[in-house]
Amino acid sequence: MSVLLEATHFLAAAVPNPATGGTGDVPQPTSNAPSELTSKVNLVLGILAWAGTAAGVCGVLVTGAMMAISVKRGESSEHMSRLGMVLGGCVLVATAGPLVKFVF
Repeated sequence: MSVLLEATHFLAAAVPNPATGGTGDVPQPTSNAPSELTSKVNLVLGILAWAGTAAGVCGVLVTGAMMAISVKRGESSEHMSRLGMVLGGCVLVATAGPLVKFVF
């Protein structure tokens, strides 16, 4: 535990504090990628985003159909966990773009 406290103290001391006269400037890198490359990468990422959304919708539809068929047969199955996984994947696909934009 003391090693963790020492590491925290070291990191806190290394960060400049603007209140005490430190600059606290964070470098903001600029993008030097060619415009042709960025437009192609954006196109591919857009297609992948649409494909992920379509896969999520298909997954929800298939899970719903399987639930309807199993209810009609009188079987009880664990479709809710499958639906949860599909919806979790949909959330991941929906938030991937904004998360990457926030980080980079």
